[in-house]
Order: sequence, then structure tokens, then C-alpha cells
Amino acid sequence: MNYTIEEVTDERQAREFTRVAVELYRGDPNWVRPLDDDIRKVFDPARNPCFTRGECARWIARDERGRLAGRVAAFTGNHPRQPGDYAVGGMGFFECVNDHDAARGLFDRCQEWLQARGAEAMEGPENFGERNSWWGLLVEGFEPANYGMPYNPPYYRALFEGHGFRDYFQQYTYLTHLVKENLSPVVVWKSDRLLKNKAYKLRSLDDIPLSRAKEAFMEIYNRGWSADLHGVENMDKQQVDALFKNLRPVIDPELIYFAFHDEHPIGFFIMIPELNYIIKHLNGNTRGWNALKFLYYRHACRGDVALGLIFGVIPEFQGRGVEAALIKYFRERIVDRGSHYRWLQMSWVGDFNKPQMHLMEYIGAKKCKTHVTYRKLFRDDIEFRRLADKRGE
Repeated sequence: MNYTIEEVTDERQAREFTRVAVELYRGDPNWVRPLDDDIRKVFDPARNPCFTRGECARWIARDERGRLAGRVAAFTGNHPRQPGDYAVGGMGFFECVNDHDAARGLFDRCQEWLQARGAEAMEGPENFGERNSWWGLLVEGFEPANYGMPYNPPYYRALFEGHGFRDYFQQYTYLTHLVKENLSPVVVWKSDRLLKNKAYKLRSLDDIPLSRAKEAFMEIYNRGWSADLHGVENMDKQQVDALFKNLRPVIDPELIYFAFHDEHPIGFFIMIPELNYIIKHLNGNTRGWNALKFLYYRHACRGDVALGLIFGVIPEFQGRGVEAALIKYFRERIVDRGSHYRWLQMSWVGDFNKPQMHLMEYIGAKKCKTHVTYRKLFRDDIEFRRLADKRGE
């Protein structure tokens, strides 16, 4: 079948870009329609600060009868070029019928657009923004989607790998029951040993002003979490403000923790309530009656799953027990206070981050989902190396 690929240039096409996923996932019980505005704001220069360092384009695919058959976006600015390395662009928000011709048309359009801007490879699927949302291709664990995490049918893997994309790194989601018995004695010992030193303090979002939390988040991210993920730009104040603004409707102070040493921020553990049990009832929007439905489910039918978004410690304090202390502190507060949270899902544990993978074992967590971030090289003379291999040097 022949497909027509057209760039999104007006509001009608922008609505169709959102509509592609609705059509493709119709009848799939594991897919939860995201809020339309969560997708729209990614592509809105007024609301996405990533436009200050890069640009973006979108396309939709139509079949011979004019029906929506796929979509994709490409962007620059996600991957600052490292000395001696090749230039990498990004692609994401890919949705497609199970047809290699349709996928090839979308992938080729991304490649052409990125090459015209100097890219020598593209990475994806990823977000035009921070890695806590819409990043990676689901390849294992085809279960109900998590809030803000990608979900796709199994055949997408063949579409990517059949068009030259190679596994650059994997991201694991872990699940653990929030009971004290699940904590390894090693975690308890490391935490207790660390906190004997009065220079270390742990605080929840309830304990510090929001302005201080934002400052701490930016400092820890730029010194630790960002550096831990090779090639990711630092966050500035505008981006941090935007992130917390986006999270404001779902923030629960019981789920956000910071570690300090001599009052300097050194680590964080950022979680939110798993909200897709609410989102699935809203048909993509929170307007009118749906706004009341959101408030009802949010307060009257609270879920029992906390979703870990970001967990980081700056390099000079890694391996000292800060990670263990944050985990133990959170779990004890949840259990001792009789919280409604019973389960924790930890997303975005990269296969290049061996210490964090070991920590998941220590807290009794098991892998429940795997996402893959792929790279496709545009030149045959470039050596492909997985991120874990680079970090092992």
C-alpha cells in the first residue's frame, strides 16, 4: 500500500496528530489515552522551554483512502555534541499501523529532516523534553500503561529494528510491595550507618519550601542525574519551573524526598501517584464534567501505586548509602503513617546503571517492564557502541 506523509503545519493536522493514537489503540485494554494537552504542550514553544535550544517537526501518514496510518516527530537540542563524537538528533511520538512501508516513510522523513540540520544519527523514541515522560519503546511487559510512560503494541519492535535502529540502552521498570520486610538488611545497615553522621539530613517536600525544592532538584540533576546519562543537557531554572508546573496537579508531598549533606543537596527521590486509573476515564481532557471526575477519583478513589520518576545522587556521594537511606526513609514513613500507597513502581532504571539495578534487588523489586531507546546511524563509517559500553571505559 502507498502512504502519503505530510508535515503538521496547521491546527487541523495537529489534532489529527493526536488522533492517530486514538484510532490505532481502539479496543486495546492496556492503552490509556493520555491527556491531549500533555501531548500538545510538548510541541508548543510557549510552554516547552526545549524550543530555546532546539527545534521540532511533526508528520502524519495517510493510506490510499486518506485514513490516518501513523505519526512521528523529530527534534534537535536533546543531545549536545560531545568532543570527538557524532551529532545525534531525536525522534519520538511514533505511532504506526503494522506495515513496514508506512514506518519507513515516517522514519525516512525524520532522517532527512535531521540530516539537513547536521545530525549523523537519530535516537528514539524519546521526548522533546525531560526523560521522565514519553521515552523508550516498550518491548516487555505489555500491561496497563503507567502515567507518562510509553505504551505500544509488540510489533513496533520489528518496525524499528527492521529499519536499522539498534538497541542503545534499555530502561527497566521495577515493582515492589511497600512493606518493611522487603528491605534487605544491607539497605537497613547502609542507611543506619549513614544517618549516624549528623551532617546528613533527609527531608520530604512537606519539610522545605517549594522554592528550595526546585533549587535542590536543579543542583542535584545537573551534578548527578544529568551527568549520569551521557549527553543530556543541564536543566535551567525555566525548565525546572516548567517541570514542577506540569507536575503540580499530581504532586503529593508524601512522595518527594531530598537528601542533604551540611545543608547542600546531594540526592532526590521524586515520585507521583500512578494516575492512569483516573486518566482512563477522561477521554483525553479535563474540561467541564471531566474536571469534576478527575477531582472525584483523585480524592475519593485514591490509588495504591506510587510511580517513581527520578532517583539520583550526585557522583561524589554515590555508594555511601544515600540511596539506601532515601528508600528506607520513604518506606518507613509510608508504612508508619498508614498511607494508602501499597506498591512502588520504579521507572527509568537504565541498564547502564548497575548500582541502581542492585539497589532494586535490595528493596525486593522485580522487573515488570522493559523499554528500549534505539539509535540509527546515518553513516556506515560510524562505530556503533551501546551506552553501557561507553560508560564502562
